[in-house]
Amino acid sequence: MAAAVLIAGGLRIFLPPELRLNDARPLFVVVLAVLMIALIAGDPGRIDRQKTWLRVLTAVLIGVITVVNAGSSVRLVYAIIRTEHFTNNANTLLVSGGIIWLTNIIAFGLWYWDLDRGGAAARALGTGTSPAFVFPELSNLHLSYSTSMAFSPTDVSAIKPWAKLMMMAEETISVVVGILVVARAVNILK
Repeated sequence: MAAAVLIAGGLRIFLPPELRLNDARPLFVVVLAVLMIALIAGDPGRIDRQKTWLRVLTAVLIGVITVVNAGSSVRLVYAIIRTEHFTNNANTLLVSGGIIWLTNIIAFGLWYWDLDRGGAAARALGTGTSPAFVFPELSNLHLSYSTSMAFSPTDVSAIKPWAKLMMMAEETISVVVGILVVARAVNILK
């Protein structure tokens, strides 16, 4: 989980300033770092402590990544529709779209990891509820990646309503960002 959070924070550095809220890049990285330090201090080593504050803090951390990336997605779509200056460069546009898409995979992978079967601690202790997804690999990152690539579930079936809604949201974000970024980039290639 820590590696995924660090990658999501690191990717944000490479977005153009137009896709960041008043260039809040340093604040975003600081918030992620503080939340990660608190989580690691609260449950060092294996993730096996079932404390409400750890679950809430984990959800806040994943929520921050999700909301910030959603803001960049909306800003990118708006900029493409308005043909703002930075969307006239195919390289910038493709890199920005790729970063948003990859961060989207990470964010939803983290959500699936945190919510499925009662969370990581519940799974580690064997006290979790029934699974929300049925898939052979039992890999949340694989679920997130395949949903994002295919714009639909591939070899994964969502069972619970929240899981279906999350997959629909991830698919929608991927389709909108992917289609608009590629269409605009192809349009401006010289």
